Amino acid sequence: MSHVDTPYAQGTPCWVDLATPDLQASIDFYKDLFGWSAEPGPPETGGYALCTLAGRPVAGIMPAMAAEDRPAPPTVWTTYIAVDDADATRTKIDAAGGHLLSPAMDVMDLGRMFIATDPTGAAFGVWQSKEFFGAQTVNEPGALCWNELNTRDGAAAAEFYTSALGIAVEPMEDVPGYQGLHVGGKIVGGLQTMTDEMFPAEIPAHWMTYFAVDDTDSIVDAHVKAGGNVMAAPFDTPVGRIAVLADPQGGVFSVIELADTPS
Repeated sequence: MSHVDTPYAQGTPCWVDLATPDLQASIDFYKDLFGWSAEPGPPETGGYALCTLAGRPVAGIMPAMAAEDRPAPPTVWTTYIAVDDADATRTKIDAAGGHLLSPAMDVMDLGRMFIATDPTGAAFGVWQSKEFFGAQTVNEPGALCWNELNTRDGAAAAEFYTSALGIAVEPMEDVPGYQGLHVGGKIVGGLQTMTDEMFPAEIPAHWMTYFAVDDTDSIVDAHVKAGGNVMAAPFDTPVGRIAVLADPQGGVFSVIELADTPS
């Protein structure tokens, strides 16, 4: 599947956006890397840039703005999970041991959202769609293709997402130690338990955004030439060739040259 024309089912990752200290620099960087079209949005949206690929929304980029006396948020890609009712989900997240980082709020007529962390510390967004339901192109070069939760307590995370968001967590037989996130019998993301051998101890629990690319090695070369850093050099996996990158502002994401296109 590459085009999405209907709202995402409850519990499905539906959107990603980047909070960055330099909006224009980040827009220019990702336009060159992935071929996106984007411009800073109007003042009433806080400058939020809607990034499109062949005219269809694929991601967002926004200024990282400090709230009141707090420091500006980190440069980070955030995964948003679709829900039918943001307010009811907020209550479930609180009851399941999550931490609410913002109140539920309306984003004009587009949708209703908030940010939270799960009990293991991974931050994510919740999105109740109205006029905007999320990414309209996925699983093709330059577009979102996978969302992965990395946590040091896989059992606690699985229990939380099942209880709060209705996501089923099941082992993936062809990838030892990896679990799939399922909605309505369909895999919609992954869950990986972090070990000290795989991840330095200072790396906290997080959701990782993956973008599909035609050629991982060529994208890494272009990324470095544009001032980005390589967190994990290209490596082969059963599902494709992956690299973990940090953009010039510090936003971490992954790219994957898919072995097979998801359906």
